[in-house]
Amino acid sequence: MSQDRQLQLVTSVMITAGFDVSERFTLRPRSFDLIARNDGTLLVIKVVSHIDSVSEEMAFDLELISRLLGGIPLIVGERARDAELERGAVYVRYGIYAISPATLYDYFVEKIPPLVYASPGGLYVNINGDALKDLREKQNMSLGDLGNVLGVSRRTISKYESGMGTTLDVAIRIEEFFDTGVVEAIDLIRHEPPPPAMESEKKESDDHLQSPMEFLQQIGISFHTLHGAPFQALLTFDKHTILTGYGPAQKVVKRAALIGNLSQIAKKHAMCVITDSAKEKKIGRTLVISEKRLHRVEDGFELLDMLGE
Repeated sequence: MSQDRQLQLVTSVMITAGFDVSERFTLRPRSFDLIARNDGTLLVIKVVSHIDSVSEEMAFDLELISRLLGGIPLIVGERARDAELERGAVYVRYGIYAISPATLYDYFVEKIPPLVYASPGGLYVNINGDALKDLREKQNMSLGDLGNVLGVSRRTISKYESGMGTTLDVAIRIEEFFDTGVVEAIDLIRHEPPPPAMESEKKESDDHLQSPMEFLQQIGISFHTLHGAPFQALLTFDKHTILTGYGPAQKVVKRAALIGNLSQIAKKHAMCVITDSAKEKKIGRTLVISEKRLHRVEDGFELLDMLGE
């Protein structure tokens, strides 16, 4: 499936599920393709043919953007390595969930969560350890007794009851033996950033000191540089987030409407800072101001006032 068709499919699925979806954009490289919001859930979605094409830098930007916008990063693709993504299975790329369009449809439209996750060696499931322990104890079985039934060690049973995942084959044997379900569904909108992302963020924080907008730190505004987004930075101040473009007018003004659309879906502010003009205006939801005007801002509250807060 072509990139355009895949983007259309993902957009259609999210709209069918009742989400507001941002406009598509063609800027490259890009760390995400769509923002979608519904009932307080914000998704920052990267659409690819092959999930292995998502680089570590791209994943970091996707993670950072999602966290600062209060959203969930998600990768939607067709293949991993030499195989198609399984329907109903969740894959992981640098700590971010990756699923097929069919799994996306099942979860958000049909309300059927995936049960299986891919890991080196095959497909696995999460076991409800407390439920398994209760079932075992109700039948007066020891760890060793259940291990003998399933063909695994007592230590492995103990790990299952402590939350360790297992193979599909073992999970099926458990459910057939007890005649009840013990497999836990995977919630795609529950996401915890992996520890490496925090280390990368520290590096990013060091990098941004070289930005022409470094002075913002002096008035209490945090500045997060991005590499593959339609906005070059995210500014944060007093629980507010500002999607920010930066550069010469000819380049930045073209992005202003798109940045405004993204900010509308994300329910954040939008601003473009131009380096070669003194004009100040609004393009849709986006405030367009000169770099010199921005340098005269005394604090973050003044900037929020300018943005219309």
